[in-house]
Amino acid sequence: MQNPKFAPPVTVRASTDGTQTVISDIYQCSSFLLRNWPGKRGPAHRAALQACHDASADKKPVSSVRRAFAVAAREAGILVGQ
Repeated sequence: MQNPKFAPPVTVRASTDGTQTVISDIYQCSSFLLRNWPGKRGPAHRAALQACHDASADKKPVSSVRRAFAVAAREAGILVGQ
């Protein structure tokens, strides 16, 4: 199983003190979604987790994971830039 990189990485605010985290691959994305996600875990969060799972099983491209994660991060108000 490979761990393809996001191009470009996604930067999110990881805490209330403004600390930023750069998510650059599927495993970092999955870990952040499961362990560090702030607030409510809604449909966009679940879609991002599913995209991680599907890409890990070679059912979806890494670009779909990046896109789903960015949507979830934007919805949660933690997306930096973009």
